[in-house]
Amino acid sequence: MITWRTSKIPVAYPEAEKAMEEQVSAILAGQPAEGIWLLEHPNLYTAGTSAIPEELLDSRYPVFPSGRGGHYTWHGPGQRVVYVMLDIRSRGISIHEFVHGLEGWGIAALAELGLPAFRREGHIGIWVGTPGQEEKIGAIGVRVRRGITFHGMAINVAPDLASFSGIIPCGIKDRGVTSLAACGIPDSMANLDTALRQTCPWQD
Repeated sequence: MITWRTSKIPVAYPEAEKAMEEQVSAILAGQPAEGIWLLEHPNLYTAGTSAIPEELLDSRYPVFPSGRGGHYTWHGPGQRVVYVMLDIRSRGISIHEFVHGLEGWGIAALAELGLPAFRREGHIGIWVGTPGQEEKIGAIGVRVRRGITFHGMAINVAPDLASFSGIIPCGIKDRGVTSLAACGIPDSMANLDTALRQTCPWQD
């Protein structure tokens, strides 16, 4: 059974990483500790395993190395971070299928709020817009330890999009980032949370 948790105040990144590590260890020890954690972080950048120094343009915020896949990304107020600690091994799900499932989940949740979103071939994440003018609204970066996932995805609700200008987001130079608010959908974080709960593909 998956336990849901929502943090009402921003969570420091080291604190979140420590909590995820503990939860993954509990699952590996055989405890029923699968969980989904909805939170926000204070302003910061994280560097995934594919990040290169040239992609950090301005270290205006603290920069944290991260064991997740991907390049640099920003986290901060107005962005819903979704951390998923799931035993994909026992569920018979491959890493590729899990990432594909995260994308589909984000797309389904945004559809509940009236925003059409889609996958973009060759670029992991959640996208909106028209062909040739796509913008990224959701980033995905995961880590897997012995069949247990952690980290997950981040969806931009109403952040200060200028915060992304300090990095090359996800290593992609030719496309921008956007948010629900920038797309004219002023839904609150709580509405997105409800949509995420309704559309989660791994409910027991």
